[in-house]
Amino acid sequence: MTLAQGDFTTLAESYSRYREGYSPAVRDAILGLCARPVCSLDVADVGAGTGIWSRMLAARLPASLTAVEPNDAMREQGIEDSYGLRITWRAGSGERTGLDDASADLLTMASSFHWVGFDAGLREFRRVLRPGGWFAALWNPRDVEANPLLAEIEGEIRRLRPDLRRVSSGRSGVTATLTARLAAEPGYGPPLYLEGRHVVRQTVEHYLGVWRSANDVQAQLGPEAFAKFLDHAREALAGHDVVETTYLTRAWAVRRLP
Repeated sequence: MTLAQGDFTTLAESYSRYREGYSPAVRDAILGLCARPVCSLDVADVGAGTGIWSRMLAARLPASLTAVEPNDAMREQGIEDSYGLRITWRAGSGERTGLDDASADLLTMASSFHWVGFDAGLREFRRVLRPGGWFAALWNPRDVEANPLLAEIEGEIRRLRPDLRRVSSGRSGVTATLTARLAAEPGYGPPLYLEGRHVVRQTVEHYLGVWRSANDVQAQLGPEAFAKFLDHAREALAGHDVVETTYLTRAWAVRRLP
């Protein structure tokens, strides 16, 4: 079955099971930008997916946390995965969150801002944020330079489809010009950039599962070429019990001006 780009309906379970989290240090730095006790902050996580980042925010116990996700399957999986946590889930998109005016001190999008219309999204976020509130967009791509074997595996994607252009890798697409575009956006202060690395030890099956949750690559390669890519990765990792993967959390943050 060919996967439509941007449609995560059939990927919700894999996304929940295999996707890794973000740098706790970057999370804490983003919360620290608000310059207030976290327990006093109203936070919105838009494009929340299955709630991986939402739960990291919830662990810091903000005053309130609302997770907004447009895809029913992803949102339902997120509700299940977040059982018992103080997270309010609702349907909505980056362009139309459904959140009240001036209702958030911090609004984030983790591995999802690339799916949003840039200008429409930032207008919506400015409406939702209180004056002085912060918007942060972040991604957590693999730092494949830290492991030559993983760099070789990812190189197979280009060999299978040389014209493939990543939308959501966090090291290409929207992030390539994000600093300049945010700096030119009216209603916000100058952008700040934050990054942090963390290392995850994965089984081979878990590593392959992360790829199975990646809509961008699957949709562009198509089912046959994607199956060939997974076969190549499995062969390259033969004899390895554990895959050591370094993740690079990259975050851009801007403050809403009065």
